[in-house]
This record gives sequence, structure tokens and C-alpha cells, in this order.
Amino acid sequence: MKIAVVGMGYVGMSVAVLLSQKNSVKAFDIVESKVKMINERKSPIVDKEITEFLTTKQLDLVATTDFDFACSDAEIVFISTPTDYDDVSGYFNTSSVEQTIMNVARVNPSAVMVIKSTIPIGFTEQMNALVDNVVLFSPEFLREGSALYDNLYPSRIIVGVDKKAPGHTELAEKVCALFKMSCFKEDVPVLIVGYREAESIKLFANTYLAMRVSYFNELDSYAEVNGLDCKEIIQGVCLDPRIGSGYNNPSFGYGGYCLPKDSKQLLANFHNTPQNMIRAIVESNTTRKNHIVSMVIKKLSNVSGKKPVVGIFRLQMKANSDNFRGSSIIDVAKILNSKDVEVIVFEPMLEDGSKLEFGLVVNDVAAFKERADVIIVNRNNDVLNDVAEKVYTRDAFGYL
Repeated sequence: MKIAVVGMGYVGMSVAVLLSQKNSVKAFDIVESKVKMINERKSPIVDKEITEFLTTKQLDLVATTDFDFACSDAEIVFISTPTDYDDVSGYFNTSSVEQTIMNVARVNPSAVMVIKSTIPIGFTEQMNALVDNVVLFSPEFLREGSALYDNLYPSRIIVGVDKKAPGHTELAEKVCALFKMSCFKEDVPVLIVGYREAESIKLFANTYLAMRVSYFNELDSYAEVNGLDCKEIIQGVCLDPRIGSGYNNPSFGYGGYCLPKDSKQLLANFHNTPQNMIRAIVESNTTRKNHIVSMVIKKLSNVSGKKPVVGIFRLQMKANSDNFRGSSIIDVAKILNSKDVEVIVFEPMLEDGSKLEFGLVVNDVAAFKERADVIIVNRNNDVLNDVAEKVYTRDAFGYL
């Protein structure tokens, strides 16, 4: 089958690699350097399995910056362009998805489109009303850094359709079959549901994960303030099989590309529906970051005779990530910078000496450790073992 994938972020890249095992795939992106890397069989994102597949597998995959070339003869076009949350409007910025849909309709009026970007509830219906093409929605449930693995071993495959429209359910079954035949897991659960139900599944799933992160962060705040061992409490709580041990390691707040924006979007969709919990989940993240700042300030109380210096060790939300999108430690750094505190940052992905809005990049690790009165790190690192007395972290288990 001829397939196009628009947008080579971690979602689009993983879909393109997955499906190119057994289909002819054209991958479109506006960034020439990404396209060049893909055609040279190099991954433009940090993902172990994507790198391995590009270098060892026979993939029918070509990348291009020519939209018409990518989409004009495709039977199915997967759309995975960014939909960042807009705090002013209170909704996702779906302009890139909308523009892509219009462009596909222009060059290929018969192509089936499948939205993989996260979107507001009701969006797919709106798009179907604007074009003659069939537009479906298939939520992704991928972890950044393990996106292809999660597509190879999916927890479920979900496609949203207009069940009353003739032939739409059959098209959804065709999309499900594409993913099933390309993944390595047997007996993957498949759900074909309505548009709004599929959109809701995505937002409610990620907001539940945000709630779980917030729950264990608040448990940790209680333990920290009251001098208790949070690790022992969490271990005891999580031995209950109804609770389990996922997403239980305290952090500076839930972050990344999905959880913050998806929980805010879900809250916006609740504007005419009674709720307490969804708003609490969104607000809890700010509460947690402010608590972290207050504890760091407290740790600085013994610094006298100079302006205290806080060192931020790495800006990623989690280990082995190649970006800082939505990282909670950045918000913590911004709050600290607004206090009477100097902030320095150790981040090898940035140029030494660069000035950020919240601090100066110092990538000489010895100088960084020497200058900082307190070093905050979201996830422990052995590099800081020799200055353990300076380190502030809430990492209890050593994983995300």
C-alpha cells in the first residue's frame, strides 16, 4: 500500500518506520535536515529502535520536503503535526493539522486521512465537514524515546470513525490491520469507536497519568514536610495490586509534550460539565513546582554574604531525551530566577556561556559544581556523587 506520513516528530517518525516494513511510505517534513538524515538512514530523534531499524532493516521509506510528491498518490495519509496548547485560547493550536488536511484534499481528493496528532474533542467531525475525503482519528499512546517500541508492542489500537457513514468502519478496520500486520505483538486489543469517543480516550488516558504523577508527588510533599521516608511509603502503597508501581517516582511535576497540554485541553472541554478532579490535576502541577522552589530556598538559608547560586543539572524531563519540551525543571528554574537567586545551568545540549531567560549555561561540570550552592536534579546522576550534600532531588527510585 502507498502511504504518506506528514510530520517527522517522534509520532510520525515511528509510524513511518513501522509501516515501511511492509508498505511503500513517503515521509514529509518541512525541515530539510530531518529529511536528509532519514534518507541517509539516520534517526533525527533519540529512539533506540528507530535507529536500529533505519540501519538494519529493509524499509521502503523515502523522506521529502515536497508535499505534493509525498501525498498525491497515497492511499492513506497519516497526519502527525504539532498541536501545542494555547493558554490564551484554552485550546490546542490545530492550525498545522487543518492546513495539512486542506492540502491533502487539494492534491489527493481520494486519500483517506488519519489524524495521529492530539486534538480537541469534536475536531475530527469538524474536519470531515470541510473536505470530501474521509478523515479518521487514531490516538497514539507512545513514550518519547520509545515510540517505535510502543508501536511494535502496542497496548491497544484505536480508530475513531463516523459509524453511521457507509464504508467508514471498513476503512477503520483497514487502518487497524495496517498496524497489526506491522507490529510484533500478538492479540493486540482493537477498538473502533466514534470520533469523539476516540478523542476522549486520548485526553482522559493522559490526564489519568498526570493524576497519578500528581498523587505520588503530593505523597512525597507530605513525606518531605513531615520527615518521613517517601520511598518506603510508596513501596508499601504500590504493593497493592489494584494500585501497582507505574508512574510512582516523585518528580518536579508532570511534564513532556503530552501530559500538561492534554490535561489542560480536557479541562477546557469540561466547561459545561460538573467536575472537581480535572481542575485539581491541572492546578496540582503548579502547586508541586512552587513547593519544590520553597524547599530549595529553605536549603539555601545557610548561604550568607553573597547572592545564593542554584545549579540546574540538565533540562530534560527524563533521561535519554533529546529535547526539553514541557520539562518541569524549566518552570522550577524560572520561578527560582524570579527570587533573589542566581541560576546557572549544566546542559551539554546547549552552548557553554549561552544566556537563557532563567540563567547562564555553565558546561564545565567542575566549575558548575563549585559555583552552585545547591544543585537541583529531577533524576539522580552519578556525576553528582562527589557533591551529594549540595544536591536536591525528589528521585526515590532512579527512574521516570
